[in-house]
Order: sequence, then C-alpha cells, then structure tokens
Amino acid sequence: MKRRELYVGSLPFETTEEDLAKLFSVSGTVQAVHIITDKISGKSRGCGYVKMATLEEAKDAVNSLDGALLDNRRITVSEAREQKPVAPTPEPGRGGQFRKTANSSRVPRK
Repeated sequence: MKRRELYVGSLPFETTEEDLAKLFSVSGTVQAVHIITDKISGKSRGCGYVKMATLEEAKDAVNSLDGALLDNRRITVSEAREQKPVAPTPEPGRGGQFRKTANSSRVPRK
C-alpha cells in the first residue's frame, strides 16, 4: 500500500461524513472524509474517501473495515486509485459533424 487515501464503497445512503470519520477512527487519526454526492439532488451516491494520517493506519483500516457491516450493509474499503486527468470538453458549436441546410436541419457533411 502506497497511499493514505482510501476508497469506501457500498455505504448506506444515510451515512454522514461524521459517521464515517467515527468508524475509521478505530484504526487511527482520520485527516479528511468526503462522501460523493449527486450534483443535482445532493444525495449520497453510496461511496466516499477517507484520508488517514499514516500508511500504517490506512493498512489497518483496510484490514479491519473491509467487509464490515455498517447499518446492515457490507462496506468495501480499499486503497484509492490515482485520479486520471480530465480531458477538456469541446466548446459548444465548434467542429460539429452536421451542418444545416434550407431543406433539412441535419445533413451529414461531405
């Protein structure tokens, strides 16, 4: 294990960041907790990240909490993967593959 940041999956949707911090504190010092939420509804997506103070504490959290029951759901705990860089999104209206004509709204370009 190379990272102190852990991925936590299969969380009950009612779990708060405080609940997660309290659970992981049995393995050591929790530096940060973030539950992933839906951008529109703001509700939990059932997963999150926990950052532990040391590698040893992170290893202990994986060993002791992976497969543990939390509100009758079996959670998964693993080392978080490196985040991939996000590709820039194209500007709207630039470089589309269709052009408008007088007779049709969508005609393939030649």
